[in-house]
Amino acid sequence: MMLTELRFGELEGCIFGFDIDRNGLIKAECTNSECRREITFVATETHKCKKTTQISYPHICHCNWLSNVLHPIHKYPLPSPSHLFFTHSISSLSLISLHSSFCSITMASAVSAVVSLPSSKSASISTRTSLISQERVSFTKVPYYKNVSSNGKSLSIRAQVTTEAPAKVEKVSKKQEEGVVTNKYRPKEPYVGRCLLNTKITGDDAPGETWHMVFTTEGEVPYREGQSIGVIPDGIDPKNGKPHKLRLYSIASSALGDFGDSKTVSLCVKRLVYTNDAGEEVKGVCSNFLCDLKPGAEVQITGPVGKEMLMPKDPNATVIMLATGTGIAPFRSFMWKMFFEKHEDYQFNGLAWLFLGVPTSSSLLYKEEFEKMKEMKPDNLRVDFAVSREQTNDKGEKMYIQTRMAQYDRELWELLKKDNTFVYMCGLKGMEKGIDDIMVKLAAEDGIDWVTYKKQLKKEGQWNVEVY
Repeated sequence: MMLTELRFGELEGCIFGFDIDRNGLIKAECTNSECRREITFVATETHKCKKTTQISYPHICHCNWLSNVLHPIHKYPLPSPSHLFFTHSISSLSLISLHSSFCSITMASAVSAVVSLPSSKSASISTRTSLISQERVSFTKVPYYKNVSSNGKSLSIRAQVTTEAPAKVEKVSKKQEEGVVTNKYRPKEPYVGRCLLNTKITGDDAPGETWHMVFTTEGEVPYREGQSIGVIPDGIDPKNGKPHKLRLYSIASSALGDFGDSKTVSLCVKRLVYTNDAGEEVKGVCSNFLCDLKPGAEVQITGPVGKEMLMPKDPNATVIMLATGTGIAPFRSFMWKMFFEKHEDYQFNGLAWLFLGVPTSSSLLYKEEFEKMKEMKPDNLRVDFAVSREQTNDKGEKMYIQTRMAQYDRELWELLKKDNTFVYMCGLKGMEKGIDDIMVKLAAEDGIDWVTYKKQLKKEGQWNVEVY
């Protein structure tokens, strides 16, 4: 994409000249030498294929159709209603609108612009760009004129803006939500499956036991990768004399199940045993029920539930997975689909990057499976372990998951600026704050407020959290 060396736009009485630095950031400076107010923008593009990405320069548009958008990233509030700025794409000059909301185009109109450059050889360029949004912005239906000058040459701009009633646009999810079933089975009428397999998957010296278990569903619990099921443990709650309440567990198998026939569901469960303030040993009701199950035993199942952690639709996406302990469950389901299975409608060609935090190496879960996946597709999988009681960083600090991520902070931040990067977090609640601490500084270096940016990622389904 070729851009003019200098473009002009008006904002609160200032005439801004636009230029691009080597990082692809658009710098706007008032042309009045006594003012010199500056704004920084980031350029993005929307292709015909409906994807929006940050533009790098030089750039080639492979689908031969795009609309360019300038997003303010400087802490400078744009006034309302929207003001008009100019960009230049390949062979046409497009007039677009900016709104004060971060990364939000609110123009619901068709816009035309004609630019004349008086010279010995008169040139005229015209284009029409349509932008549709859920939000309505009103414009006065009168021509807009502005005369500006550059290097002594007069530049006359005339634009006619006409508004149309915006079409109602439904939000299109970036996740695999089509046909997802939720709450087919409820506590009053659960599905009754049987335990097929129950195996301890942590070493004898690990701090606590974790078990992998497989239950029959006969295809009656149609779950997806990233969903959860409820389990109702046998017995009566001594506190109220009623049956125990269900507990939710993230599913650890792909939709095809560990046996590939869509007739089983797997869980990854840590046995909860602790000592209370009175010095008494307390056992978690459901975790101990599950870890003690023998093959053939019945188990009451509810669900499936949840859409927060569903996989991205895009098979070329970058999927960053952050897990502590049994929080690995949904990511095992992801990675089985990505690397062990073949689907007519899904073949993963992106990057899966797993960060797994555990206390000891004997607590690493599914390590052999991940190594096999890495063997199969070395260019599509990265795995980084954080073993807090055995590893330290260069400063001698314990290696928690956020400590490990800090070693790749800039690489991760660059990935997070792409519209096909998805972050999934599952496990202990504390790790999200640690990751926020990493990103706040890096975002600020690019003039971006991390809290605002993370909200936008969540809105787009690119930041997904399930912590406890």
